Amino acid sequence: MPAMNMDDLNYTLDPTLIARRPARPRDASRVLVYHRARDFIEHRKFYELPGLLKPTDMLVTNNTRVLPGRLRFRKTTGATVAGLFIKENSTGVWAVLLQARGRLKPGTELSLLDHAGHPVAHAVVRAPLEERGQWELHFSKVQSADMLLAQAGTMPLPPYILKAREADAKREEAADHEPIMEPTARRDDAADAADYQTIFAQNPGAVAAPTAGLHFTAAVLARLAARGIQQAAVTLHVGIGTFRPVLTPTLEAHNMHAEQYFVPAETVAALRRQRAANARIVCVGTTTVRTLESCAAEILQQETPPAPLAGRTNLLISPGYPFKLTDVLLTNFHLPRSTLLALVAALVGLPTLKRLYAEAIAHRYRFYSFGDAMLVLP
Repeated sequence: MPAMNMDDLNYTLDPTLIARRPARPRDASRVLVYHRARDFIEHRKFYELPGLLKPTDMLVTNNTRVLPGRLRFRKTTGATVAGLFIKENSTGVWAVLLQARGRLKPGTELSLLDHAGHPVAHAVVRAPLEERGQWELHFSKVQSADMLLAQAGTMPLPPYILKAREADAKREEAADHEPIMEPTARRDDAADAADYQTIFAQNPGAVAAPTAGLHFTAAVLARLAARGIQQAAVTLHVGIGTFRPVLTPTLEAHNMHAEQYFVPAETVAALRRQRAANARIVCVGTTTVRTLESCAAEILQQETPPAPLAGRTNLLISPGYPFKLTDVLLTNFHLPRSTLLALVAALVGLPTLKRLYAEAIAHRYRFYSFGDAMLVLP
């Protein structure tokens, strides 16, 4: 199979279509529904999802919980350093993505700042890690990572949302001809803690939200259950790679990031029953797809007792991939030149993907993490 040129996964988007905040209520978002067999598109609302699925369907969701990992540090010079918590390697030793105006080097002392800008902990930059921009930090006083993140961390919204909000705030100030006390970008920061967490969130560990799950509400879940649609959960902790653009000319040359997953034994059993009944599996989000497809062989091994599955996956799904456990996909609209876009192209075909995205742009759907959804049906 020929290599996939990343230019084939490119498109142009009006910046006004980047969603700054979620729909209110969440299930008021729009959903572009694509029926593959009929090659038919329709435009619906997300609260209509239960009626778009079959009573025999099974919904599989990602229950990862996003950590409040966006951090601010201060150097001894007074300069600030932006950070993103990746993980705690051991007590008091963190892997953190750091972004400073000047060069960082081992031995640099940093103070972690709380939400009011006061130092709450002190750390030393020890060594660069394998992933570009990541450093190992050693804290001088052993403290709980959960406690420090609660004191100092905010939700790690994607950079494109923060930039769009900042641009909106500047336009507000310019329109008022004087600085305003609380620009919109800051007024709504407090809401992000709830907005950027799915209703399914249970297991902490993600640095970004599995955004297809953001549309669900208790009312939608109740209607799904009343219709007889079963639910099962997996965990995939969305990693820093979700922010990394594909910089290589071909998709195959891209170094795919690895993410940690866990599939409970009860989910394995439920999926086996679903396949045995020849009933559909509805994957909520590309993270759920990557989890199920990464361990499809173990899940489909009907002869062995159901057992929990855990590991790390760097599975790259692109056109030509033979899906094994993905019948229906619910997903958001993804960034151009991304591995997520390649995954959707693998399901619908590249020409159809381009047509669906052109349709969404023409109908002014809201894009990316807080944006609208697409439902791909067989």
